[in-house]
Amino acid sequence: MHSIEELQQEIEKAMASLKIGSRPASLYDPAHYMLSLGGKRMRPLLVLAACEMTGGKINDAINAALGFELFHNFTLLHDDIMDNAPLRRGKPTVHEKWNTSTAILSGDAMFVKSVQLIQACGNRKVMDVFLSNALLVCEGQQLDMDFEKREDVSIDEYLEMITLKTAVLPGACLQAGALLASASEITASHLFEAGKNIGIAFQLKDDLLDAYGSEQFGKQTGGDILANKKTYLYLRSLQLLPESDALILKQLYTSKETGIQKVEAVKKLFDSVNIQEEIQQVMNDYFRLSLEHLEKTPVQKKNKLPLINLFDELMQRKK
Repeated sequence: MHSIEELQQEIEKAMASLKIGSRPASLYDPAHYMLSLGGKRMRPLLVLAACEMTGGKINDAINAALGFELFHNFTLLHDDIMDNAPLRRGKPTVHEKWNTSTAILSGDAMFVKSVQLIQACGNRKVMDVFLSNALLVCEGQQLDMDFEKREDVSIDEYLEMITLKTAVLPGACLQAGALLASASEITASHLFEAGKNIGIAFQLKDDLLDAYGSEQFGKQTGGDILANKKTYLYLRSLQLLPESDALILKQLYTSKETGIQKVEAVKKLFDSVNIQEEIQQVMNDYFRLSLEHLEKTPVQKKNKLPLINLFDELMQRKK
């Protein structure tokens, strides 16, 4: 069994040697730039860890790992356009560094390459898992945009949205890794649920860090607040605040103000209902669910340790 650190090294070597394309440079340079920004490489790690945990070899899963990572970066590139985000991992976003049209087309090329990499695995079940969940990600992104125009979004609707937009992909990564190791459908299904639940917890952590993380987070501080994103922090605070303060919070979220004053005013209202403690508890619940599904996989405990350690790292991260 490889440690998470060793798997990360294998992924970075594979990413460094990955050839997306070179001509025209105006199409491929932005894609290479996007991938060069790094990141946690969580999704390819999940593919490789699940494959090895269930008896497979990482070489059999490396193309799938790269395919999922390219697809994830494609979604980030397009998300940045839709959110008009200036920064990604502390660097200018692709549409800021080049232009929107170039960013759209480069993202499309990354998607095509991701499909080719998954196809190279030669496993129809893995391709089906990838494509079905890739479509769910698109559905989740559309719901996210729809919520910007609605004032009646519920917490249940929000959790459904982040499940689709963010959480099903980690689940698909674990499921694909298990299928590439010829694991049973039941094992692959439990791993999907484990990945989905850690994905929900991961997104809630992202929501928290967006508001309360430092500049080391690599994104615009308070970006969700400035964009009037109806995150769990916002929706739950509306439920907990006195009616007068809830009205103020709603007014702040309908304003077009884009300065730090707005961010601080919203965070003050969040703090008044201890929203950080609230969201931490919800994260812990989903983290526990992910471990319960992992426990149900018929694999020796020692072989699960790299994945358990990765889950724990994702929950303890500061950026």
